[in-house]
Amino acid sequence: MASQHSATPAGLLGEETADAPSADAPSYDRRRAWLVTAMIVAFMVINFADKAVLGLAAVPIMDELNISHSTYGLISSSFSLLFSLSGLVVGFLSSRVSSRTMLFVMTLTWAVAQLPVLIVAAVPTLIAGRVLLGAAEGPAASMSMHALYKWFPPHRRGLPSALQISGAALGTLVSAPVLTWLITHHGWRSAYAALAVVSAAWALVWWHIGHDGPFGHVRPTGPRDSAERAPAPVRLPYRRLLLTGTVLGSISSAFGASWALSLSHSWLPAYLRTELGMNPATVATAISAISAFSLVLLLTVSPFMDALKARGVTSRWSSGAVQGIAVCVAGCAMAAFPFTESALPRLLLIALAFGTVAVAVPLHYMTAAEVVPAAQRGALFGIVAATGTLPGLIAPYLTGHLIEAADTAASGYTTAFLITALVMVLAGLLAVTSIRPERDARRLGLDRTVADTAH
Repeated sequence: MASQHSATPAGLLGEETADAPSADAPSYDRRRAWLVTAMIVAFMVINFADKAVLGLAAVPIMDELNISHSTYGLISSSFSLLFSLSGLVVGFLSSRVSSRTMLFVMTLTWAVAQLPVLIVAAVPTLIAGRVLLGAAEGPAASMSMHALYKWFPPHRRGLPSALQISGAALGTLVSAPVLTWLITHHGWRSAYAALAVVSAAWALVWWHIGHDGPFGHVRPTGPRDSAERAPAPVRLPYRRLLLTGTVLGSISSAFGASWALSLSHSWLPAYLRTELGMNPATVATAISAISAFSLVLLLTVSPFMDALKARGVTSRWSSGAVQGIAVCVAGCAMAAFPFTESALPRLLLIALAFGTVAVAVPLHYMTAAEVVPAAQRGALFGIVAATGTLPGLIAPYLTGHLIEAADTAASGYTTAFLITALVMVLAGLLAVTSIRPERDARRLGLDRTVADTAH
């Protein structure tokens, strides 16, 4: 029996919503769907371990290579040089290339990207590796979500979406102590080598089991000539889709969250170590604790959101407002912790500032998906990812420049965190006021198109 709250997201996407497939709907393979989910969670774990390794190794790399804060910031920002562009390009290719192939090529490239610094440890090779890694990871979140959606009907996507994004929290939760141990006991290069091996191993396993699921589009299964009578997939001009308040608000929440996440990967470990006086093991524990907090939030918000929808709460409030409020709360905590002297309250505020934003990541994909036809979902996800993650190109370098230009490193960090807080609060407020999936779907005519198709 279909859940009552499934009509809205499913109707907007024009896909089947019932637990049992209808005559023209693909069937739901529970076992295979959750196997693919497990693989994609592992994919995201590796993805965020790759992102975290430079930040975890920041202090020994800066000491060994004698590089300044601004140079390190440039190295960190170089990760995002092609990140957004590749996410955009691959998003448009997603309708022509299978998700199986895309994720396979991505992870092999991740492995290759770790190699330059193992050959010659220098600023140019660090930058080259990060640029290549960023290009290969730009589409990772959006395309793995797109691949996941192919295995679940719309009303079953809440928990898989949260688990996919939880791979980000798990990636940092697991990698922080493991990579820190490797860096401390075997040198920072060993962490890069380990990630290369793990990425290549995942790619080989995925190639064997990562076939595309049946929910990429609705396929007729009736009489032979039903394909001729079936309407063509709904498509709308991308300009119309991108200018809806829901998509703009979803991009805004992603932008605010991404600004905080980029600082978390690039500068938070160094800040905890140099400004708060933590040793490497304690830094790893703190980073893992923040990631654990993010994971708990992700796994809590999904059933909470489903419960709200089951009671008839619209997507505007159940998922749109939630992501905007999460970014605003994190921004307020970001502004407060640099001025908090007591250790425990400061650490709690740091956890709120860098952990709460994780809530926005799966929700901004879900709200954007509700106002786009299924045939254009992968491309729109690529656009949302490309624009929403632009802070990765700006924030790390800006922070390094502010630290170097300030009278003290502490005052430079404070300025960077206050700028981040302002960006986050403004982005969160825009998301709260702009995301209205039901209204935008009506304006785009998606609900009417779906109704016509049903007849």
